[in-house]
Amino acid sequence: MIALPQPRPARRWEIPDHLLTIEEYAALGETDSGFTELVEGRVLMSPSPIADHNIVMFELGQQLAGQLPSHLRVLPETDVNLNLAPAGNPGFSRRPDLLIVERAGIARVRRDGAMLRADEVAVVVEIVSPGSKRTDYHVKHDEYADAGIPHYWIVDITEPISLVACHQAGEFGYVDASAVTGTFTTDVPFPVKIDLDALLD
Repeated sequence: MIALPQPRPARRWEIPDHLLTIEEYAALGETDSGFTELVEGRVLMSPSPIADHNIVMFELGQQLAGQLPSHLRVLPETDVNLNLAPAGNPGFSRRPDLLIVERAGIARVRRDGAMLRADEVAVVVEIVSPGSKRTDYHVKHDEYADAGIPHYWIVDITEPISLVACHQAGEFGYVDASAVTGTFTTDVPFPVKIDLDALLD
């Protein structure tokens, strides 16, 4: 069972007239449609994803949930503070398609009402749609690496569905493995086997 994130309360939006800190962004609440992210203090609005994107996200989450060690949990579409700016400065928050996070981080969010932090994320997953290729393969790739997230998986839903596993390599950022089709198997950061062909059956 995938744990659903606690939604921010919905409200009608007004476009901010200044660059936002993480705290100001978190206080905005949800939009009426689509979702938002924060990049260098600027609010980016995105439309809701296409059906195939959501099917793959759900199926992948289901496959992962049954294979995770007990200290980790999979979450869909949850805000993460990337901690790329000092407190009080224009901030960075992304909402990845899937996150594999420490249960202790979820407990902290419940207790404090705060946002998940990058250092509580083991794996971040983005599902590539036709309109997000450059952002997912390049922009978010660099941001997640700079944030110190150990693993980034890029799932491209163009047939055949493929997965690129990226892992931290110190000062060099992410090292990207070759794209895998069919079955993705790895032992890091935990043993997992993903049937990619079954994600969009």
